[in-house]
Amino acid sequence: MPAPLRLERTGEVPVALHDGTLLVTGPGTEGVARWLRAHLGAATGLPLGEAPADSTAPVADPSAPDRLDRLALAVDPELPREGYRLTVAAPAARIEGGSAAGVFYGAQSLRQLLGADAYRRAPLDRDRTWTLPRLTVEDAPRFGWRGMMLDVSRHFTPKDGVLRHLDLLAAHKLNVFHFHLTDDQGWRVEIKRYPKLTQDGAWRSRTKWGHRASPLWDDKPHGGFYTQEDIREIVAYAAERHIRVIPEIDVPGHSQAAITAYPELGNTDVVDTASLSVWDNWGVSPNVLAPTDNTLRFFEGVLEEVLELFPADHTPFIHMGGDECPKDQWKESPAAQARIKELGLRDEDELQSWFIRHFDTWLSARGRRLIGWDEILEGGLAPGAVVSSWRGYGGGITAARAGHDVIMCPEQQVYLDHRQSGGADEPVPIGFVRTLEDVYRFEPVPPELTPEEARHVLGTQANVWTEVMEGPARVDYQVYPRLAAFAEVAWSALPASADRDFDGFEARMTEHYRRLDALGVQYRPPTGPLPWQRRPGLLGRPIDGAPPNV
Repeated sequence: MPAPLRLERTGEVPVALHDGTLLVTGPGTEGVARWLRAHLGAATGLPLGEAPADSTAPVADPSAPDRLDRLALAVDPELPREGYRLTVAAPAARIEGGSAAGVFYGAQSLRQLLGADAYRRAPLDRDRTWTLPRLTVEDAPRFGWRGMMLDVSRHFTPKDGVLRHLDLLAAHKLNVFHFHLTDDQGWRVEIKRYPKLTQDGAWRSRTKWGHRASPLWDDKPHGGFYTQEDIREIVAYAAERHIRVIPEIDVPGHSQAAITAYPELGNTDVVDTASLSVWDNWGVSPNVLAPTDNTLRFFEGVLEEVLELFPADHTPFIHMGGDECPKDQWKESPAAQARIKELGLRDEDELQSWFIRHFDTWLSARGRRLIGWDEILEGGLAPGAVVSSWRGYGGGITAARAGHDVIMCPEQQVYLDHRQSGGADEPVPIGFVRTLEDVYRFEPVPPELTPEEARHVLGTQANVWTEVMEGPARVDYQVYPRLAAFAEVAWSALPASADRDFDGFEARMTEHYRRLDALGVQYRPPTGPLPWQRRPGLLGRPIDGAPPNV
């Protein structure tokens, strides 16, 4: 899980790991060896010691032909960069990858082959014999961008929870973590030159309970943020698992938390921004950034620290949001209208485009690439920008045809905050019904694109917005098991969506549920929510009868 390109069994009798099984760590695979010892060593109780540097040949005990004496890790540049070849025989097994990332994905497959208890943090039985089937697996991903976005602004996820999500992404061979760090409801990253962003902007006095139309409130203050040391730890932890962390600093909309901390960032000629507070409701706030030089300089200062926290060798991409920016305040603001005239722009859409283009140019000059939600197409797309196509496929198709790179993440298919069933017990039902099978049949590349245009589809990601996810158990429920289906879509060379073998996938999920159990994931059972997973009486926002691709 996800399904490999090729798996060939080469014998009936399994081979057994034992106390003397040693790791042969080839150049560039040291990190994978550390991961294997930390995780498989904890689950199995086996030391997985290091083989002598001058001895890579397997050592066989003629009296025990089914023992695994060596597990060799090696980089083979002839393989695809994230591809791997896993060969299990006696007395040695071998994981080769086109890079350390490929070796790491081979190690993930090895862990799956050992069974669900290989996902535990301590051995259940120290006398257990751990076996592997004799086989060869050859595999490589379909897309280079296989991601999940987590919104930590609406409901904050503490650092340990983020690290747990990274482990779960790695277990599913996903390689991008889109970190939605700022929004109207909270600013979550420490910026030292602007301390009020977290002193004032990271906390709200109360929180809407359920959909925004609900009359219920949680009157407990909510908030939190990551220190710069936390961010560096998260980035390093992700890098060890070959996951790229993409930060999102949302501008010019979804900025009420920033304006609360620094009122001069807002449209002060039409709004008393000094009276604003971090938003306690859901939806789209009317309070947006003022298109002033002061605002530009402020966010350049923010980004200077962000670029240091997310270095270029970790990610060239910085997400700048650009979505759901109401133009009402700009239309009413004499200062904004004067700016439109000064810049020779036609309207407020072009003003937003000017705002995004400024940061595209600023980031490009520093060797980075801007990503934005598909609203950045409105008023003209910044030259080097990448489009996250969320309002269906349309924005991605337009961008790809214009020669721009695209991440496909349409709301109607892969927004995992949307409900998983039409049943009355579904907790706080939001949006479209998207079952496990619906996600499995998602196709990231629209058939309208030519092969040349389709090359601009860098990959795909599933998005997790947390307005109605008050804690980690609710996030688990919404994300799993659907993320397993999404991971197979992003990784495997699957046939056309209508021809995919969902029955076969569902059969493989039987074992994968046991892995999720071992990992402590509180997923939605295939039979429906358990009693404690329901939220009776909490209003949602179901969308019934909508066509699947709107």
